[in-house]
Amino acid sequence: MPSGLIALLDDVATLTKLAASSMDDIGAAVGKAGSKAAGVVIDDTAVTPRYVTGLSPDRELPIIGKIALGSLKNKLLIILPVALLLSWLGQKIGFDLITPLLMVGGAYLCFEGAEKLWEKVAGDHHATDELLECDDPAELEKRQVAGAIRTDFILSAEIMVIALAALELDALWLEAVVLAVVGIAITVMVYGTVGLIVKLDDIGLHLCRRGGASAGFGRALVRGVPKLLAALSVVGTAAMLWVGGQILLHGMEVLHVGEALPHFTHELAKSVAASIGFLAGAWEWLLNALFGAIVGMIVGGIIVALLHALPKRKPAVEAKA
Repeated sequence: MPSGLIALLDDVATLTKLAASSMDDIGAAVGKAGSKAAGVVIDDTAVTPRYVTGLSPDRELPIIGKIALGSLKNKLLIILPVALLLSWLGQKIGFDLITPLLMVGGAYLCFEGAEKLWEKVAGDHHATDELLECDDPAELEKRQVAGAIRTDFILSAEIMVIALAALELDALWLEAVVLAVVGIAITVMVYGTVGLIVKLDDIGLHLCRRGGASAGFGRALVRGVPKLLAALSVVGTAAMLWVGGQILLHGMEVLHVGEALPHFTHELAKSVAASIGFLAGAWEWLLNALFGAIVGMIVGGIIVALLHALPKRKPAVEAKA
């Protein structure tokens, strides 16, 4: 066999081994990055159903599809390249460029969560009333989708950055592939779950109409779904507060700005969980979430007060009148 062909076959074999090794690296990295972002995924799943509650049942899945498509665009076309670019630039200049932007997003989540609480306590349903006053179903759907995609952008950014931080890959293209796979997998999982949740009542109604042994289960679904959606609405509001607050606490720690507060909350959660003894890890997570929610309520409450509670200037025309 000519020596040139032997050398070519050796090169092909080497490239094949490298490709196989890269696929193993990608698979392992996807699993690791996905597990790190699991907490935010749960929050994303809890937040989304409220955007289709009260709309026409035949439009629920199309709306979820639009939100899922917007979520994919957020992750793959905006967040992924920007995160990789900022990570690369940050390494070059020796300064974290991603964390400050994440903290801005975290403050927005705190605001959204606190605003929902404000509406419950003060009876101010201004945002909801605006949607109810919209007579055009297409415009109402457009507003709901836009609001969901806007909230999803913050949660998606947190998911992708957590995944990026968990990666230990040398090649930029490998990081891009892993982040893309994580983004697609999480989007399918989240919005597939949301689609199932919002259609549970239709499934229950179908089982009732079929009759037989499944009718009882169908009636239980029909009765239980409104309670489930109400519970998810509460969880979604709480998720905005605790995720937003934890983003702010983590950012303070990373940027070494007021880091005594996050250190105090972490140590307190750890010591209380250790004193409880059983299920220490679960208690520590729950306490950290609680402290994050408290920070989220404080920060979000301040923003809500500035935007809603303070007197607003009347338009010039109205003032003259």
